[in-house]
Amino acid sequence: MSELEVKIIELPPMRMISAYGFGTEPEPIAWDKMLIFALAKSLRKEGELPQTFGFNNPNPSKGSPNYGYELWMPVVEDVLPEGDLRIVHFTGGLYAVTPFKDLNKIGKVWQQLAHWREASHYKRGQHQWLEEQTAASDVLEELEFNLYLPIIE
Repeated sequence: MSELEVKIIELPPMRMISAYGFGTEPEPIAWDKMLIFALAKSLRKEGELPQTFGFNNPNPSKGSPNYGYELWMPVVEDVLPEGDLRIVHFTGGLYAVTPFKDLNKIGKVWQQLAHWREASHYKRGQHQWLEEQTAASDVLEELEFNLYLPIIE
C-alpha cells in the first residue's frame, strides 16, 4: 500500500443545492443537472469546475447494475432550486482528506484511506462521506479528486 497524503479538515455547515442521478452511470446525470443549473444561475463560468461534493446514494448493490449519485454545491441563501434539484443543509464535520488522480483508482484509494483511519487515533464519524472533483478532464486517468472520510477524535 502506498503512503497517502492525509490532511485533517473541518468542513463548516453549508447550504447546498443537490442534484441526483440514478442508473448504471448516475454521476454524469447528476453532473449535467448541476452544471446546467450553475451556468444558468451564473454560479459558474463556462469551462469552470464549481466546488462540489458527491457520494453514492444508494450504494451499488449486488445483483443490480443501478445505483444513485448525489452531488452537492454550496450556495447562498437567495439561490433557489429548480426542477428536481433541492436544498440540503449540510451540518459539516471533521474529515481525513486525501487527494488522488485517476478515477479508475477511486475504490482502491477509499480502501487505503479507511485503513489509514483504522491505524490512526481517529474513530469513524457518522457524517457523510464525500468526493470532491478538483480537476476536470475527458480522460478518466486525468481526473483529480479529494476524498473526505468522516472522522471524530
